[in-house]
Amino acid sequence: MPTDREVLARIARQPNQAAGFKQLVREFGLGGGEERRRLEASLDKLVARGELVHTGRDRFAMPQAAAKHNLVAGELSVHRDGYGFVRPKEAAVRERISGDIYISPREIHAAMSGDQVLVEVGPTRSDGRAEGRIVKVVSRAHPTVVGIFHYGDRYNYVQPMDDKLSEPVIIPRGSEEPVHKAGAPDGSSGGHSPPQRGRDQESRHRVIGKEARRRKHDDLEGMVVDVEIVQWPSGAQSARGRVIEVLGFEDDFGVDVEIVIRKHHIPHTFAAEVLQEAEAKSPVIPRTELARRHDYRELPIVTIDGETARDFDDAVLVRKLPNGNYELQVHIADVAHYVTDGSAIDSEARLRGTSVYFPDRAVPMLPLELSTDICSLRPQVERLVLSCVMELDHAGELLTYDLHEGIIRSAARMTYNEVQAILDGDSRLRAQYANLVPEFQRMEELAKILNRKRVKRGSIDFDMPEPVIEFDEAGLMQGVTRSERKFSHRIIEEFMLAANECVAGYMESHGIASLYRIHEKPDAKKVYDFELLAAAFGYSLGVADLAVKRVQTRGERRERHGSGRNPRQHEIPQDVHITPRMYQKLTQKIAGKPEERILSYLMLRSLKQARYSEQNEGHFALAATTYTHFTSPIRRYPDLIVHRILKQALQSEPAAVAVGSASHVSRALTHPLPRTVPTSRKAPSPWSKRVDSREHPAHLREFIPLDDLHDIAETSSQTERRADEAERELIEWKKIKFMEDKVGDEFNALVVSVTKYGLFVEIEDLFVEGLVPIGTLPGDRYTYHENTRQIIGERSKHAYSIGDRAQVILDRIDRMQRKLQFAIADVPKRNAKKRG
Repeated sequence: MPTDREVLARIARQPNQAAGFKQLVREFGLGGGEERRRLEASLDKLVARGELVHTGRDRFAMPQAAAKHNLVAGELSVHRDGYGFVRPKEAAVRERISGDIYISPREIHAAMSGDQVLVEVGPTRSDGRAEGRIVKVVSRAHPTVVGIFHYGDRYNYVQPMDDKLSEPVIIPRGSEEPVHKAGAPDGSSGGHSPPQRGRDQESRHRVIGKEARRRKHDDLEGMVVDVEIVQWPSGAQSARGRVIEVLGFEDDFGVDVEIVIRKHHIPHTFAAEVLQEAEAKSPVIPRTELARRHDYRELPIVTIDGETARDFDDAVLVRKLPNGNYELQVHIADVAHYVTDGSAIDSEARLRGTSVYFPDRAVPMLPLELSTDICSLRPQVERLVLSCVMELDHAGELLTYDLHEGIIRSAARMTYNEVQAILDGDSRLRAQYANLVPEFQRMEELAKILNRKRVKRGSIDFDMPEPVIEFDEAGLMQGVTRSERKFSHRIIEEFMLAANECVAGYMESHGIASLYRIHEKPDAKKVYDFELLAAAFGYSLGVADLAVKRVQTRGERRERHGSGRNPRQHEIPQDVHITPRMYQKLTQKIAGKPEERILSYLMLRSLKQARYSEQNEGHFALAATTYTHFTSPIRRYPDLIVHRILKQALQSEPAAVAVGSASHVSRALTHPLPRTVPTSRKAPSPWSKRVDSREHPAHLREFIPLDDLHDIAETSSQTERRADEAERELIEWKKIKFMEDKVGDEFNALVVSVTKYGLFVEIEDLFVEGLVPIGTLPGDRYTYHENTRQIIGERSKHAYSIGDRAQVILDRIDRMQRKLQFAIADVPKRNAKKRG
């Protein structure tokens, strides 16, 4: 059976880079039945990933070949005004058509925002943007929609709680109440009783708050429900659905979390099979398992985590060696021992991808029996681990390392606050943990060395205070404080980074196919935009002159505020030489200055998002040529995969050194991890190159096939983004509720973004953002100037720019879209511009 890569290669070799299903069956010599189904599944997977385009009639083409015939695959994003944009999946196609494809409302047809679609690209518009029409929906993003239920004269409907899903979902008569089977307390099938409707307080179909319980069972007006789409929209007809869950009123305690979970389609209940597997896992470690592992139970190894942490992935110890070097031990929970490939738990963990953390609850990747008990490195309990033991010199350079399976007994469950207090000299805690005080002091000593090493090689550190939101017992936001970053946090961060780099280096130097955590260098356009904004503050990254392509276009009449049909020039940067050290130097220049927050924010926006890949492309922000995620297998699926690969690699290692009957590998670095590479214009940083330009083993050892690793990397990156978006949305929701009684109040604000729509401002000390619409700016008619990223008054020439500080009044709150609108209360004062 051909692999995904072989299928791609076969299609790419065709004269027109396209092939039919029957042609592929014939050329690969496949039989009937199962082999054809597997080829079909492979093709569907490649289409979903954007590596192939299904052009119709069972024909499949490479993306660039399809683009030549004006067919492009991508994701649809719909604006609340009805029009949309499709972002092509293939980077080369995006470059060819200069960005996204505009889709008018009448050409969206049956697609919904977030769907993967096939677009027929038409003529380029006057503003230079490609325009097209959707010819096919490849896959749906929203099998369910969460929204507010309303009764109507002609029909009942649900208004989605998503500004990108503006059209209501029609609920036909009889589909208003979730259907459950009588006799099953959880709402599942409990025999042959007929389906019943109505309010079942114990039903899994209802997550009802206090106020909602007071309603009659058949009164859903104003309640939040989850709806399954049973008929997709077509033409002028809205989508139709049926209610599958009633969540309660929006303001009921806990309902906001339930809404966000369903809106982002986060799996949040474990199937019976998964729970049964988890409950069957024994915490008792067999003697045979103990005998074959490296024993660390008598060492003063500790965990250091946050105050509310319940799952402890990692434990650490630092010792001084006789030769004066340091020995850093990083022990990570051996989740792969309990979660095996192909098990129900593994399938569910892959689907979830990561644990999701909300202020008052978490949605774990693994059942609690594993995440907070059997796998968690709890104090004074024997636990299985994968150990990374490193010898480091006084410059923090890795000399030797030892990777093996081990067993530990954590000496103590420490918190960051406790460790910091001990380091700061707290007499009570130093007396309580007297035997561990020297351990923490050595940790501090080594962490400082490792941090200096990272800084020396150019690693970027945005040491910005994060907002910590305070809640009351009802889950309502009470205020915001700035998180205090302690050096105890830095200790664990440095140790985890060292272990991640060590394991990644082992995988790469031994030619083992694995997952990497990569962070590509920023796009030239993003760097160019940042340089324009930073220049207004007197700063620069120090990049050389950018090669710029100038394109003249005309604006659209429907666009207002200075973007009419007058000819406009767009500058498109072609390439840029950029290194992490350039970012690092600028962060050091602005540290402690008034403009630090806004410039750090803008620098972060200029960088790409880190992701997972089976190809090592280095980590730009860390200035690391090789990096992976190894240290959090309880809450991240890629870490579990890296563990699974590492265990197989160690067990198959021909050069393994047996210590008694222990199975572990001890070796000096025959292929040392890459050391710091000096950066200059003449010698580009290695992390700015793709791995395929470096020398590496011609043949990889694939304990997990590369095709599978590619799929895992793609889905894990997606689930990580999904979790981030859900966590961020809930926090924003809490902020909106917090601001509801503050309409009309005046605040100090910072302008964090300037667009043609107006000023986006952040309220100081609250970390709350909102929009000052351009049409509400007082005293003049203002227009947006794209070249300078400013909004300027036509008569007064007064300019609003990023970094301005202003007094604003909270004007209104849009609860449905969860957005704040402000009005200017005073003329802004510009920050003093000082060259660093």
